Amino acid sequence: MTALITPSVPNHIAKQLPMQLLIIEDDSVMGKALNQGLSEAGHHCRWIKDGTEALAELQDSTYDVVLLDIMLPGKTGIELLKQFRGAGNKTPVILVTALGSVEERVAGLNAGADDYLVKPFALAELTARIDAVCRRTNNRPPTTMHVADITLDLSTRRVRRGEQDIELTPMEFSLLELLMRYAGQVVTRKMLCEHLWEADFDLFLNSNIAC
Repeated sequence: MTALITPSVPNHIAKQLPMQLLIIEDDSVMGKALNQGLSEAGHHCRWIKDGTEALAELQDSTYDVVLLDIMLPGKTGIELLKQFRGAGNKTPVILVTALGSVEERVAGLNAGADDYLVKPFALAELTARIDAVCRRTNNRPPTTMHVADITLDLSTRRVRRGEQDIELTPMEFSLLELLMRYAGQVVTRKMLCEHLWEADFDLFLNSNIAC
């Protein structure tokens, strides 16, 4: 089943401010489509296929929005969501699932989801819902990032240290952005590879590409 109806990213979607998105989806076709479509829209995505692994990731890292499937190995999406909310985390969560009955929608929203989207759907609708939950929860990411005396502007791609402008290549800018987002946290090789090259880390291992 084709999960995403819209094959490409409309221009108005690509102008949205970039966000850090966690995609929790065990279906390879769906997960790849979400990862690729939202990355092309300008967002930074991490894709995890297992519920237990995803919960550990949510406990260790910060995201602007979480896209969560319900039927997952290890831990179901509802179980994960209840534990996530039980720990006091208020990050917006959109349930993205094939389960679309009224009872299932109610159960998902009662478990703590901010929105509920049934497959199949258009990419344009998903990005609009991501933007909407951020507006409702006042979780819209800032256009600038600050760490010590370094300022990074995501909208203009300008970097300053104190009063001095710093010229960076696109690769250097992306690397600095990732490090600033996770300031004080461990940044793994997998995170670097997936952020800089927007590909599954396993592809690098299978192709013997060093990163």
